[in-house]
Amino acid sequence: MPLSMQPPRYHFAPARTWASDPNGLIWHQGVWHLFFQCNPEGIHWGNMSWGHATSADLITWHEQPIALRADDREEFFSGSCVFDAQNTSGLGTAESPALVAIYTANLPTRVQAQSLAYSLDAGRTWRRYSGNPVLDRGSANFRDPKVFRHHDSWVMVAVEAEQQTVVLYRSSDLISWTYLSS
Repeated sequence: MPLSMQPPRYHFAPARTWASDPNGLIWHQGVWHLFFQCNPEGIHWGNMSWGHATSADLITWHEQPIALRADDREEFFSGSCVFDAQNTSGLGTAESPALVAIYTANLPTRVQAQSLAYSLDAGRTWRRYSGNPVLDRGSANFRDPKVFRHHDSWVMVAVEAEQQTVVLYRSSDLISWTYLSS
């Protein structure tokens, strides 16, 4: 393989697709999971989906099948991933809590809203939450949710990009969100 075609040694790059924003880096059951925006259909921007790679050491990466694939209902923009250890969302069970991806759904109506997908098999397969979107401000530029646990609540930090405003929300279950501040 020519030098210019060799994959990076200490960084992840997908083998065949265009890639963009990393999303949802999470350590779960002894494995790092990296999700990233990608176009599984080509090497240019489009068909925004979430690619998936795993690593035990953050150096050696293994590309996995596409986690969330764009379709006529939505494209998958930036977001984050959390382990719902206490099953607050009810998407898993007490014995088998879910990994939950919180992402910006780019909808055909040109609205960007926050939606959920979840995995019950340690990130190998994903299901979209049937009640999506979980947070819709009716905005074309509401994106990039970063979600974390704080005491007994989930907190979402997202942006209204055109207004250059950061917005904060809180939830007890990852599904119903209450506005906190801007």
